[in-house]
Amino acid sequence: MQNLRNIAIIAHVDHGKTTLVDAMLKQSGTFESHQQVDERAMDSGDIERERGITILAKTTAIEYKNNIINIVDTPGHADFGGEVERVLGMVDGVVLLVDAAEGPMPQTKFVLGKALKLGLRPILVVNKIDRGDARPEEVVNEAFDLFDMLGATEEQLDFPIMYAVGRDGWVDHDYTTHGDTVLPLLDLVLDHVPAPEGDKTKPFSMLATTIDRDPYVGRIVTGRIVTGVAKVNMPIQDFDRDGKVIEKGKITKLYKYRGLARVAVEEAEAGDIVAIAGMSQSYVSHTICSPEVTEPLPSLAIDPPTIAMTFSVNDSPLKGEDGDKLTSREIGDRLRSEAEVSVGLTVEQGSSAESFKVMGRGELQLSVLIENMRREGFELSISRPEVLFKEEGGQKLEPYEEIVVDVDEEYAGAVMEKMGLRRAECTNMISDHGGKQRLVFEAPSRGMIGYRSEFLTDTRGTGILTRQFKEYGPIKSAPAGRRNGVLVSMVPGDTAAFALWNLEERGVMFVDAGVKTYDGMIIGENAKTDDLEVNPVKGKQLTNVRASGKDEAVKLTPPRRMNLEDALTYVQDDELVEVTPKNIRLRKKGLDSHSRKKMKRDMQALSA
Repeated sequence: MQNLRNIAIIAHVDHGKTTLVDAMLKQSGTFESHQQVDERAMDSGDIERERGITILAKTTAIEYKNNIINIVDTPGHADFGGEVERVLGMVDGVVLLVDAAEGPMPQTKFVLGKALKLGLRPILVVNKIDRGDARPEEVVNEAFDLFDMLGATEEQLDFPIMYAVGRDGWVDHDYTTHGDTVLPLLDLVLDHVPAPEGDKTKPFSMLATTIDRDPYVGRIVTGRIVTGVAKVNMPIQDFDRDGKVIEKGKITKLYKYRGLARVAVEEAEAGDIVAIAGMSQSYVSHTICSPEVTEPLPSLAIDPPTIAMTFSVNDSPLKGEDGDKLTSREIGDRLRSEAEVSVGLTVEQGSSAESFKVMGRGELQLSVLIENMRREGFELSISRPEVLFKEEGGQKLEPYEEIVVDVDEEYAGAVMEKMGLRRAECTNMISDHGGKQRLVFEAPSRGMIGYRSEFLTDTRGTGILTRQFKEYGPIKSAPAGRRNGVLVSMVPGDTAAFALWNLEERGVMFVDAGVKTYDGMIIGENAKTDDLEVNPVKGKQLTNVRASGKDEAVKLTPPRRMNLEDALTYVQDDELVEVTPKNIRLRKKGLDSHSRKKMKRDMQALSA
């Protein structure tokens, strides 16, 4: 085990973790010289590549100077924080990446706090020092203050510092010089991170950290062997966190990591990070061990979800035109299989047999699931996100978040005003060089639903907003939500350019001409606060009478296009997002005028 190191790369979203791991893989000789490797090779999922974010923690291993270094690339987005929490339990050191301009951000604080609590000694890497607004010395001081604030020990405060441009593939001890490779960081890992400890003479035990599915071998459980030796075909059992035996079986396949691949091996010993097949009910935080073991390994409790959406079957008149997975049974099976492998995701039966309540850490986590399902051929109706309250000491509490906003000074006033309407309190304001301001808020999660698209509009797309769950606190009065009503189609048919042209003075259109619509579909936003039923399919009446001049050519303003996240946060309680493989539509829950009026009366009665 002296030739083995287990480390995790942790950071805030978009600070360069995956790009740095790319450079490590390429420069350590893990790949053959002729081998073609994709950029951001660790981001293997389609959505990860498209959005440039890491969603699932992934393990790789490199060989360097006769040593094996297991590296875990972790997500940086707060919605996937559960992935980071578990991974830290199977490593002996962490590399903390911080952007040379942005400095420590909310997720930096979250992941660093977890690492320090486990007694890990981080290595600080200040990345992207080639940025024009880089301020490496200030960022190091801010990082030191953060370590101190989080209760770091004297040993943890004595952290080594390196500077990097991960995109160019170099790391150095001095930011004034330009390095050539990332190898100095690997040397530091070998010197600074201790080799794993574990008694291989004791019975085999391992803590399940991540769960994966393989169509050929079934469920695959990844974790670090704490004690003993694992061998193919040896009998094993599974304990949950409370010490209850969940199942018994045997190891059918045993894998170690080499580069980007899992390599089948016959045995592995304490300290190794391995993947095991053979158990069908194991879950994260469970202990997989030899039959003679009687107690589970200590494990972290998984933070509870804070937000929920209702997934139900698509019952619109256009159902079945795009997708082939329409039934509640298919939707329920898919959601339950996702909950088995995705930490922080919980699925319950909804208020009807055709609906399911899906709970997670945030809108992004749930929208990624929806996007995956629509690509698989599912059609769904999704409700507005709602926060999950909890009872404590007889008092009802709601989740609060820390929000960090980086904006140009000219937009700071607009952001402050909108955040105030959403019951946010400004806790810090920092004026940066270059006309930038950093605003730190504490706000109820309820108030932040639907704000992101409004924020991007207010800051002309230049603002950066990050959110991090902080704590549960007393319920505040209801925050301001969407102030505009919507334009609702009251007839089925294809939208007509002439009708939309006439409706433009009423508000903003969401659809173009020639789009299929139905009674109850939302086609635009009303300029006023109430909903308005309209006829978007009515064409121009043709007569024999003609004016002396030519008819006016109809020129439509381009409609406002909404992506999935925009749509999910735009809808109100009486509205749904209809998601199909080819379309994202907004609609009212009531598909006729009478049911919409009844629903509106019921909601007004409840609010009164």
